[in-house]
Amino acid sequence: MRGKRVWVAGHRGMAGSAIVRRLNREGCDILTVGRDQVDMRRQAEVEAWMAEARPDAVFMAAATVGGIHANSTRPAEFLYDNLAIETNIIHGAYKSGVKKLVFLGSSCIYPRLAEQPMREEALLTGPLEPTNEWYAVAKIAGIKLCQAYRRQYGCDFIAAMPTNLYGPGDNFDLQQGHVAAALIAKIHRAKETGADTVELWGSGKPLREFLFVDDLADALVFLAERYSGEEHVNVGTGAEISIRGLAELIAEVVGWSGHLQFDPGKPDGSPRKLMDNSRIATMGWTAPTSLRDGFAQAYRWYAENLKAGRLRGAGL
Repeated sequence: MRGKRVWVAGHRGMAGSAIVRRLNREGCDILTVGRDQVDMRRQAEVEAWMAEARPDAVFMAAATVGGIHANSTRPAEFLYDNLAIETNIIHGAYKSGVKKLVFLGSSCIYPRLAEQPMREEALLTGPLEPTNEWYAVAKIAGIKLCQAYRRQYGCDFIAAMPTNLYGPGDNFDLQQGHVAAALIAKIHRAKETGADTVELWGSGKPLREFLFVDDLADALVFLAERYSGEEHVNVGTGAEISIRGLAELIAEVVGWSGHLQFDPGKPDGSPRKLMDNSRIATMGWTAPTSLRDGFAQAYRWYAENLKAGRLRGAGL
């Protein structure tokens, strides 16, 4: 990356801002552009900006994202926005001569009942989880676009599939955010208001794997510099925890000792999601941040930014 012009698409999001933080250590020229300047859903705008900026490398972190509720209530947005963004950037990268592109996917691309831990080869071997299939379909298309441009045009475009992310810059909106951020916001609110109970969706039994977002950024730079293959690469920790266990961990980090009340009438999502990370581990990368340390950092960032009034829709 040193000395290269590197565009981080989606630099204001959780993953994108972490990538920017990581690239600051690489001695490269970081390129960013706001949605007020370029609507990434518009092909002409994306291609015109890329033709002028001439990035050597691209990290694709731009996406419309959210949890179960957001996926269920905004299916058209999740499918259209993500298909348009990835199509425009990948094709624009080909046209402008980008040397390296890293596409950021999601573990929801795998079948709902995929064998655990989920290997890269499980892609397209069974039905998707209905609660996030719109996002998953778009991300699968992005993987295939990278593969297609590699096969037809020789483009060095790769794809990385992170597990569930958390950390600074997350969306803490209780309706639109992912489970980790929503738990932080709910439990913090209970602490601040003196509530004895926090109500949570589902049974609390599903098992999930969580990756600190700055660890993901480190993995993406690692792959950009060392990997050049058609197959996508899983990025995770190899460890899992139940949603109940995660809520209990966050309650401990926050300093709240009330009662967690689960609503089994609400959807759980996939019963288990653990990724096989052996491919990237064989290359020499493993996640350095423990779950407890990562959530302590995530909560500290949330509390500081909430107090400073820099968060909207964040639980209080």
